[in-house]
Amino acid sequence: MAEPTPQDLAAKLLATGFERSGPSAAALTDPIADTPMVVTLDQLRPYEHDPRVTRNPAYEEIKASIRERGLDAPPAITRRPGEAHYIIRNGGNTRLAILRELWSETREDRFFRIACLFRPWPARGEIVALTGHLAENELRGGLTFIERALGIEKAREFYEQESGQALSQSELARRLTADGYPVPQSHISRMNDAVRYLLPAIPNLLYGGLGRHQVERIAVLRKACERTWERRTLGRTVAVDFATLFQDVLTQFDTQPDDFSPQRVQDELVGQMAELLEADYDTLALEINDSESRQRALTSEPAAPMPSAASVVPAAPSAPVSAPQQPPVSSVPRDTTPVSHASAATPLASPEAPEDQRGPRDERLQGHIVTPAPTTERLQSIQRMVADQLGDKLPDFEADALRAIPVQVGGLYPISDVWYVEPGLDAPDRLRVHIAQFAREIGEEAAVADHIEASIGGIGFVCAAPSVGQAKVLPAFARAVLTLLHALSAAPPAANGLDRARLADELAALLHGHGGSATRLSDAALVKLFRLLRLARRLLDLEAGVASQDS
Repeated sequence: MAEPTPQDLAAKLLATGFERSGPSAAALTDPIADTPMVVTLDQLRPYEHDPRVTRNPAYEEIKASIRERGLDAPPAITRRPGEAHYIIRNGGNTRLAILRELWSETREDRFFRIACLFRPWPARGEIVALTGHLAENELRGGLTFIERALGIEKAREFYEQESGQALSQSELARRLTADGYPVPQSHISRMNDAVRYLLPAIPNLLYGGLGRHQVERIAVLRKACERTWERRTLGRTVAVDFATLFQDVLTQFDTQPDDFSPQRVQDELVGQMAELLEADYDTLALEINDSESRQRALTSEPAAPMPSAASVVPAAPSAPVSAPQQPPVSSVPRDTTPVSHASAATPLASPEAPEDQRGPRDERLQGHIVTPAPTTERLQSIQRMVADQLGDKLPDFEADALRAIPVQVGGLYPISDVWYVEPGLDAPDRLRVHIAQFAREIGEEAAVADHIEASIGGIGFVCAAPSVGQAKVLPAFARAVLTLLHALSAAPPAANGLDRARLADELAALLHGHGGSATRLSDAALVKLFRLLRLARRLLDLEAGVASQDS
């Protein structure tokens, strides 16, 4: 048999049997690993959830650089499954906008075809993309406070979609940190306030670049004024609610950041409050300033440790003759006798003790601090001055440690002694304000704070319980916390999906985590629950005493 010639082999290879019999692929699938590729402007879209909505301050400088040098740092791109267009993966929307502008101006192909690095769409694509854009924007030009706040609110939405449940601010902070965009919980709280209370009233001011410190000042002012408003309107009917008043006042100052003055906002707000409440302007301003200073001290970063108050506060003088002759509120229960604590037999070393004795004391002291309650020298001096005038002795956490119930917890109303009721707090209306705040803070841990409302009757709060259908979809921990607070409020049982009988089975897990439960109340919430109960008992004792005198 003759050897086949090259022409014979070519003819066999080109025979019809080697032709493609199936359909051609319409498009190639995306690479499964990081792959360089060239895309055109027609194929590329900006990331629609980019937190930056205002023009990058460095826009013109970036444009001039790209015009002269080209794109030194092409953006990474990706594509959602099933979509036709690529999107910017983590930062680069500004560069994409500049390329479109330069292509429109010059029609140069180097601005139309872009060499990019394609990265596959990950399983947690939306969260990875958003946190990547947040971090990249911080590095390349910064974001305004409100842009960052809105970006984090969008991240919360994605996280809640991923987990199927509402997230607390502390949990949101933890997840953002884990995904490479660390934000302190205190900043998240301020951002939430800005989006909820400030953005509807001053959008131009916020998008114009109003800074974090000014936003914080307005937020602290709002809270201080709101607390004063609630305290002064108890049992009264006012023509307008505080939320509407605050929005109406703040809207007047929606100008450019350079023209904005927080002091002018405060003057206008206090003036209108004084008119509506029929109060003296100066008295109201002093009350709000004191509340504002306290709130700022509580929300600021902890300062360096201050000397113990026991070493600077002189012995409390005897009560002046004009002071009311009534027994002080004792730190011992009214229906029991004092009990000697075990620590009384072996007292800890005093603050003035030698260093070798202070070590164990400091170690045990730190063991009783759940969350620190930061303060300032100015606030301490005001408290000491008031106590000296009234002949009272301020409770001192370090001096009283292990003698009462010395657990320290920070919050709107910091706790350094669970049982002691200060004379200034020992009135029904003030007790109710504190009780309602503690109930809200406990509810916040289970994301049910929105269901808790202050009340001028009862023990100070009521639970706006969800409907039967809503209660069924609440997580078990959230339902248990809400049911507990509902029961403590002394409200009658209702057909609202909160089964008080079931609470008996959940109480052990809720309070001490029986069976290794991870959904028990935190130490801070437990201390606040103890404080709530103590204040509620004192409130009921006071009202029972008033009732017996009237009868």
